[in-house]
Amino acid sequence: MTSSTVNSPVLLAQPRTWRLPGGLGAWLAGLIIFAFLALFLLAPVGSVIYTAFVTEEGRLTLGHFANFFGQSLFRESFVNSMLVAVFSVVFASLIAIPLAYLTVRFEFRGALVIQTLGILPLIMPPFVGAVALQLIFGRSGSVNLLLDQWFGFTIPVMEGLGGIIFVESLHYFPFILLNLVASLRNIDGAMEESAQNLGCTGFRLFRRVIFPLAMPGFLAGASLVFVKVFDDLGTPLVMGTTNMLAPQAYLRITSVGVDDPLGYVISVIMIAFSILAMWLAARVMKGRDYSTLQKGGNSIQRRKLTAWQSAIAYFWIGLVLVVVLSPHLGILLMSFAKVWSFSVLPDAFTLQHYATVFSDSSRMIHNTLLYCGLAAGLDVVIGTAIAYLILRTRLPARQWLDWASSIALAIPGLVLAIGYLRIFKGMAVPFSDTPITATWVLIMIAYAVRRLPYALRSCYAALQQVHISLEESAQSLGANRLSTIRRIVVPLMAGGILAGFVTSFITAAVELSATIMLTTTESNAPMSYGIYLYMQSVSGRGPGSALGVIAVVVVAVGTYLSHWVAERSNARTAARHED
Repeated sequence: MTSSTVNSPVLLAQPRTWRLPGGLGAWLAGLIIFAFLALFLLAPVGSVIYTAFVTEEGRLTLGHFANFFGQSLFRESFVNSMLVAVFSVVFASLIAIPLAYLTVRFEFRGALVIQTLGILPLIMPPFVGAVALQLIFGRSGSVNLLLDQWFGFTIPVMEGLGGIIFVESLHYFPFILLNLVASLRNIDGAMEESAQNLGCTGFRLFRRVIFPLAMPGFLAGASLVFVKVFDDLGTPLVMGTTNMLAPQAYLRITSVGVDDPLGYVISVIMIAFSILAMWLAARVMKGRDYSTLQKGGNSIQRRKLTAWQSAIAYFWIGLVLVVVLSPHLGILLMSFAKVWSFSVLPDAFTLQHYATVFSDSSRMIHNTLLYCGLAAGLDVVIGTAIAYLILRTRLPARQWLDWASSIALAIPGLVLAIGYLRIFKGMAVPFSDTPITATWVLIMIAYAVRRLPYALRSCYAALQQVHISLEESAQSLGANRLSTIRRIVVPLMAGGILAGFVTSFITAAVELSATIMLTTTESNAPMSYGIYLYMQSVSGRGPGSALGVIAVVVVAVGTYLSHWVAERSNARTAARHED
């Protein structure tokens, strides 16, 4: 080694890292993952976009978009979808912001329980909640029957677009709640103390200091709510509203055919506004500093409530939780109800609905476990591989794998399913005459692609916590790369991998947008599709509710396991740090 090399300030300034060069194994893994993403994400979405801009002869055109905006039904559907998405964000924020602020900022009993109960709406498919809310808040629901009996008036909560906004707000507000709670907990308490010393207190303190510092979490949650509501297909269909973009895209493709250009125009608009929502959330935060100098021990200080303040806070939180959890109560009662019509509570109860489900729909339960299990397993394998390639290799363009997989966050499930129907149209399973679109494989792959970003984030975070020195030690003792990954890296990532698996599983179990497009036979149908079919008729709502309760139990158990695994992983990490 020459003296110039030893004294090079550039080399001396570089931190010591252990990144594997882009060897054959890394190249092979990267190419396989990219091929998977290209075939099952980029190509279907690209096909949808391409079809919206070309004529039957293959020439570029904007005529399809002119045709779309030239029809009053489509213009109305576009405006309605925008209104529902925007107002759902507004009302979800009105629920989530006070709930997050009260439980983080003030001291009172049950804060953790309240936050946990506030997350429960996510474990129920929104279209199932819509049916339950109709029984409780509908024109002839329990609440309006009591109001009419006691006060002589009713409230049209579940009518038209307002009913959809009500359902979507109650279902998706936990996205804002979760992100906002995390942001509020990370605020440096010294900033609040400084503002108070300068005379900034009360609502002004919240408006000028606390909420702006928590803006990243709020915007992250709000953008997710917008995208989820804009993409939702099941809720409008169950509530009989078709003049929105997602139902119109579904109806155009299923009634006119997979070659109908207007279905693709609607899909492109849905993609564009989903991406726009996420871009705007990132753009608003760009160039602004939300960081704090201290964290943890000097976080935002909790203040004690006076007696009357506690009474008001508990009353408001209790009222919110009663409304938020009413779909769960409604679907549970309906699953046992023999007759529930024009009455506050069911007139009689039975277990027949559960007997019907287990005798007629046990295959759907099996299918859900199979599809979601395979999809989640595929997600954690791909997520672990991408995380390893990014953090531990010098593979060129490895960051593109992360970006490509993250695109799925902004792609509605309905759009992805339409893309699958187009690019796989006419293709058969190898060594068989069965069309690929008639199999359950595409359903499982759609679940995997849509949930890959969730698993990737868990695996990436888990690998970041595995110190490189552990792998270097294994290498220095003679272990090869595969042995190091298998015996050192994967076991240390086990908590994050399992959390990613459970997250992918439970979110896939309530997927309907892609499911409803890709399910061709009842023998291949998962629970979400079965619930939707049952809910189409009044006589089927009892079994549909029973199947919905089973789906909620499956997702709830998965959610519990996710939290349990995360806590065990954090405990092990803390123990290793103490040692």
